[in-house]
Order: sequence, then structure tokens, then C-alpha cells
Amino acid sequence: MEYKRMDLSNWNRREHYLHYMKEVVCSYSLTTELDITPLNGRKLYPALLWLLTSAVNESPAFRTSLVEDEPVVYNEMNPSYTVFNRQTETFSVLWTAYDRDYDVFLKAYESDVARYGHSTKLFPKSDCPPNTFDVSMLPWTTFTAFSLHAAGGGKHLLPIFTMGRIKEADGIRTLPLAVQVHHAVCDGYHVGRFICLLEEKLRIFGGAG
Repeated sequence: MEYKRMDLSNWNRREHYLHYMKEVVCSYSLTTELDITPLNGRKLYPALLWLLTSAVNESPAFRTSLVEDEPVVYNEMNPSYTVFNRQTETFSVLWTAYDRDYDVFLKAYESDVARYGHSTKLFPKSDCPPNTFDVSMLPWTTFTAFSLHAAGGGKHLLPIFTMGRIKEADGIRTLPLAVQVHHAVCDGYHVGRFICLLEEKLRIFGGAG
């Protein structure tokens, strides 16, 4: 796990960062409709986890976090995600190491879910690295807006993604994707660029299937 420390004295985002970390502590959420039609025939959840991570790893604003209360940008991120236990009606949080090769990632994901997916523990897989971001799925309902209220003194800088139930109309399959970010490191411009990148990756990935 490697990262680059940000030099506040030379960071072009210094004023924005300090303002939204100290003066007006602010996170926000944006919900968009994601066309997942290109993923027909693929296992949806691991494919979306991999695509999200691929886009995050090309977006420095989405890899910015705190180490010893100082901003850093991780070189690479891994997804941390929820799996539902139908018997207990609770969930567990797992993580899987990212790999640029989807088939390698899929195999590791399936291994993690097979081993830990039926656990009643919140965090059944140990040694979760700090360079992870959170993803959850709500397949029971759709939504047009979604907002989290994370405590911790407004110091959670990494993104949080929430996805909802699939809708289908005229052969097009979509689902809502909520993106929660911290304004200290991520503006609307960065979210918009990230969504465009994710959509492009999704189209390319689906075409390769």
C-alpha cells in the first residue's frame, strides 16, 4: 500500500481543502442513472465493483484520504463491499484485492464470497487495508436520491458508492448509482468526470464480453 503525501504549501487545492475541512465541513451525494445494458450476461455485482475500482484508480480525487491527519493520494484502491445474509437479514463487509485483469479479480471475489459470504460477523475477512473504498447494493428498491450521514468529524475523504434495484424499459437496463464524496477533495467537476469515465469503461467492458 503506497501513497503520495500532499504538500499543502504547493497544492493548488490548498484553499478549498482547508475551507471544507475546517470552516465548512461538507460532504455531498449525487445520484445518477447508470445504463448497465452492456453488462448483460455477466455477473453484475463483481463487474460493477471492478469497473468502479478501475475508474477510481484513474481518479486522484477519489483516492485522496488522510494518514496521520495529513492528506495523501493512494497509488491504488481496492473495493470494500457488502453481502447480504438472508437467514439473519444482516450484512457482512468484505474486501477483495483489485487486479487490472477482470478474470483474476472475479476469481478472487468469488473465493472471498464463498468463504465469508455466509458469516454473521460484520467484518469476517480480516486485515482490510486502508486503501479501500466502500460500495453497497440495495437490490430491493430503486431511488432517485440517496444521502449518507457519516460521522467521524468530517474526516472521511474517500468516496462511498450505493447502487439500487435494476429497472428495465425497452430493452434498456438501468440502476441508480449514488456517489458520496467530501468537498475538501472532490468538486462537482470531479464527480461528473468520474461518471463519464465509468460510463465509458462500462461500454468498452460490455463490448468485450
